[in-house]
This record gives sequence, structure tokens and C-alpha cells, in this order.
Amino acid sequence: MRIIAILFSFFIYQFVVAKIKLPALISDRLVLQRDVDLKLWGWADRGEKVTIRFQGKIYQTQPDADGKWFVTLPSQKAGGPFIMEVNELIIRDILIGDVWLASGQSNMETPILRLVDRYPEINVSNNHMIRYYKVPTQESVHEKDEIASGAQWYSAIASDVLKWTALAYFYAQEAYSYTGIPVGMLVASKGGSTIQSWINQDHLKEFPALIVNKKALTSLENAALDQGANKWHRTDWDDREWQTVTVPSRWNETGLDIKGTVWYRKDFDLPTSMEGKYAKLYLGTMVDSDSVFVNGKFVGFTSYFYPPRKYDIPAGILKSGKNNITIRLTANANDGGFIPDKPYKISNDEIDVDLKGTWKYKVGQDLNQLEQSKKELANIQSMGSGLYNGMINPLCYYQFKGVIWYQGESNAGDSNYGKYLKALITNWRAELKSAELPFLLVQLPNYTPKSIKPPFQSTWGLIREAQLQTALEVPKTAMAVTYDLGEWNDIHPLNKKDLAHRLFLQARQLIYGERLVSAGPVYDNMKIEGNKITLFFNDTGGGLRSREGRLQHFAIAGEDKVFVWAEAVIKGNTIIVRSKEVTNPVAVRYAWSDNPEEANLQNKERLLASPFRTDNW
Repeated sequence: MRIIAILFSFFIYQFVVAKIKLPALISDRLVLQRDVDLKLWGWADRGEKVTIRFQGKIYQTQPDADGKWFVTLPSQKAGGPFIMEVNELIIRDILIGDVWLASGQSNMETPILRLVDRYPEINVSNNHMIRYYKVPTQESVHEKDEIASGAQWYSAIASDVLKWTALAYFYAQEAYSYTGIPVGMLVASKGGSTIQSWINQDHLKEFPALIVNKKALTSLENAALDQGANKWHRTDWDDREWQTVTVPSRWNETGLDIKGTVWYRKDFDLPTSMEGKYAKLYLGTMVDSDSVFVNGKFVGFTSYFYPPRKYDIPAGILKSGKNNITIRLTANANDGGFIPDKPYKISNDEIDVDLKGTWKYKVGQDLNQLEQSKKELANIQSMGSGLYNGMINPLCYYQFKGVIWYQGESNAGDSNYGKYLKALITNWRAELKSAELPFLLVQLPNYTPKSIKPPFQSTWGLIREAQLQTALEVPKTAMAVTYDLGEWNDIHPLNKKDLAHRLFLQARQLIYGERLVSAGPVYDNMKIEGNKITLFFNDTGGGLRSREGRLQHFAIAGEDKVFVWAEAVIKGNTIIVRSKEVTNPVAVRYAWSDNPEEANLQNKERLLASPFRTDNW
């Protein structure tokens, strides 16, 4: 008895004190962004006062009408570990440093376990100052306030490091080596995802096929629910506005043209002698399945058409005077109802109560309406925003140093990719409340067998071009070129270490303000001179050069739009391109194939030129 009393006291204590809820992210080993005002949030019971103790200061607030509370902490210097108290909750081992949001598809979430043979130093990792959190996958047609549960923060010590994803680990190591301050990597990614799924509905209005019909969605959600569930069986339910029907009868006999669920209610009187007594309930046969309640108490169910309905009414349910019986009847076709010439009564040794006659009814669920709503939502599986709603929107109060975006494989060949990418950047900057939030883009690497034919069309080339144009046109963005880091026979290349290095080179220049060459040559313009084309470049650094041997993977075409491989020669900071097969050239393409691994134009800082084309064919 003493053990039971202790357990009971414990559960009561848990119920009493569990008035504060924190987001899943706000947990042990958390990393918070340095040098910016920090917004903390959570949920609490109405009237509950919230007190936060951190770094020797106290902050107080209380929840709004929806139960949500916010506190703004002044900017903090890098350091830690620290402890934070939120009422009775304690968050331990908090670091202040730089926090990065890393998102995209499968190459962003490649497990580090796959890389331990290539990089054996992973097994002896011993860095407690870099942390990692993988946002659980959660897709939703509605914007969520909270990420899915089940994740936690990990550091990069040997016992935790295999929980990491590969790019996040190597990027965090690069950042920590450079800054010497803590690093937090928040990874929100899903393999195979398209970019549209990471953009909210407001920023997809240009693409009607990706917009969900909100009215139809509301109708669908209502139609998917039984409106009477957990309500209409109660004895005190107000059914005065319900329609009436004679029982027994079938739906199609009474003009009820639905399939789904209909609730029936009937009041009946019993003498004082029946108070609390056991009785038997006979309900003939019904189509298809039923659940039966007497005076709000469940007394039985049958899951299909054929069996006769005979239910026990246990002692203690019936009472003298007014009683109620409620039936939830579900039919999968438009012929539900009660079969005639069967007994419908309550009976015991003292009395029979005939239940035939007038009942009240109301439709709880119309599956015809559900099917119609589904037709109006034909794009429910292909609409945009699902991953944004479930995995990015819940992060909108968190502060980040920057975003790393690695995605595009699932959009290969999509001519709208550039528009999507710009919409995503605008969307995230608005929702994360940081108008100049830096974005580091990973250009797609090489993939598929190398082609010996001159380039004409390349689905991956189109994505690389869109990524480059976005980096050139959108402020506070930069891109890492990677077409030498892929594997022709594996869409998930393992060389995430060099990729992390190139990304952080861009961060050093774009975000940390270091004066260095962080990118390879970028095509600027061209000049046609007889049978040759001269190409001009930006970001030439210390000058143009070939990675090895003669320049490769340049192609040239005339007005017939037929490309042939071309000779390319460096002349100062320009490149001269020509071919004996094209006497009047009009266009050049470089590294324009799914796998341009042999393309070798770079600057003297050994950073590769981005693929490009001078045409728009």
C-alpha cells in the first residue's frame, strides 16, 4: 500500500507541476546564436507565471490567450557551458556560438557512418564544442507550431558522433577550427524531397498547381471526421433541431442519400420499478455496423450487416422516468438503415418497451462529401509546403548564423527551379525574421556515366545554372562548385569533407568578412571574332589556369545549334574557343552535362569555374 501511495503521489505531482512546456529544441546540449537578441518560447497553462534564470539574470512572462509565451534575452557572447532554468525545468550544458540551419534532400542527411572507412578520424572525434540536432521528418498540410518529438542534441565526441550526418559534421569542424567558438548544426532535411515542399503556400502563389484549395481542405477535414464522435451519445445532448424518421426504415426509403454515418436518438420512459435493473436490448438487424449507447453508456457494437443485435444493458444504467438510447449507424453504401419485421425493444422479466416508431437522427459523416472533397484536392500529394509546414515553420523563432541548402536532384530538369530557389530564400528570411540571412548553396555534383558526345541538353546542368544565377543575383548568397566531388555511379557521393571546406570558404568571405578568393571563375560575357569566341570571366583570382593538361569540356555551336567539342586556350584572363567544324560560331557551353568530371577550368587558387552556357536554347 505504501508503494501504491508513493506512486500515486508521484503521478499527482507530475500532473500538478507539468504546467510548462518547452520546444523540443530547447533541451540539454542546446546551442544558441551569439551576438543577437534571443527569443525563447514555450507553452503554459493559463495564468501560469514563467520565470527564466540565465547567466545571473531573471526574465519573467506569462502565456497569452492561446497558452503560448515568449521571452527575449539580450544578445550573449560566445561561451559555455551554461545552465538555464525555466520554472522547475533545467536545461544543462548550453553553449553560445554560431548556429547553422542545414536543409535539403538525401545528400544533406547522408549518415556519417557511411564515411568512417574513408575518414577514420571520425571514430576518434573528441569535440564537445560542436553540436548537432536532426529535426524529425514531419509533413503537414497545415503550418505546425512544434517539430515532431524524438530527437535530441548531440556533441561530436566519439560516443555521439555516429548520430551525425556527414556534411553537418565536417562543416561544423571547419567552422570551429576557424572561429574557435561553439557551433550548432540544425539539420532539417528529407531524402527525395523537392524544393517546392520546403516553401510555404504564400510564396508559391505563382504556381497554382502547388497551392492547396483551403476551402476544399477544410471540407475534406470535416468530412473525414464523424461530427458526433464523443458528443452525440450524451444524455444531455440537445437534439431539438434534429430531423425525425420512422424506425425501422432504410435510408433510401426516407430520402437520405448518403453513405457514411448517421446518429439516431430516442427517449423512452420507464417505471420506478426498473430503476437500475438489468435488461436485454433487441435491435433487429442493421446495415452495416453499429455502436449503441443507453443513457450515455456504451452497451455494445456489431461490425457488419448480418448478425441480429442483442445487447445486455448492465444493472445500474436504466433509471425511472426518462431514458435515452443512441445508435451510431455506419453504412458503406447508400442503403443503410434498420431491417423491418425484426424486434426493436428493451425487455426484462417485468416489462417490454417497444422502440419502433419515431426517432431523431443527424448525419455524422457523409462519405460522398469526402470523395468530392478529395476530387477537389487532386494535388494533395503533389502540393508544395508540406515539409516547410512541419519542419521549418516550427523554427521561426530560432536564430541562425546562416543556412546551407543542398538540394536539386529531385528537381532535375525543372525549368522553374531558379524561381523556386529565390522564393525559398525570400520565404525563409521573412519567416526567420532575418532579412539578410546568409544562404550557402551547394551546386549539384557530377553524376551518371560520362558522355563522349558534345553537350546539348542536361537536366542537372539546368539546376546548376539556376543555382549559379541565384547566387549571383540574390544578395548575401554564395555557392560551392562540386562537379569534381561526385561519383558517377552513386547519387550520394562520400566526399563531404572537401565540400564542407568549399562551403566554409564562402562563409569566410560572405559572413565573416575575410578578404580571400572563395570562388572559382564565373562566366561574364563573350565576343565573337570570326571563327572563334572569346570568353570573359569574373572571380579569376590569381588568374585562369587548367587543373591539369589542356582545357576540356568546352563545346561550340553555330546557328544550327549543333554543338561539337572545341579547343579552348587561356589568354590572360580570357579563354579563346574555336573548332574547325564551326566556321561561324554563336554559342559556347562549358561543363554542360550531368557528369562533367573532366571539366578543368579553375583559378590559381584551385577553385573550379562554374558550368555555364552563353545561349538559352
